[in-house]
Amino acid sequence: MNATLLDQIIEPFAECLTQEAARKIVAIRADEELQKRVDVLVDVLADKANTGTLSETEQSEYDRYLAAFHFVTILQSRARRFIQP
Repeated sequence: MNATLLDQIIEPFAECLTQEAARKIVAIRADEELQKRVDVLVDVLADKANTGTLSETEQSEYDRYLAAFHFVTILQSRARRFIQP
């Protein structure tokens, strides 16, 4: 199986999980205010990306949001698998 770079980065963390840590990771959520801000910003950036009007700075910011989202999603997925029987 060809693991992605992100998988390779997350694997050492996943190997250190305890039941308690895995449950905490699965429960991670942004607070309401931050989530609203991120939703609006990402919607704006996604619309601009779809129309090809992102500036270099906006593209960089959009890429950082996507990377963070993917990191948390994969880590939570690994944590869920860890706590399931």
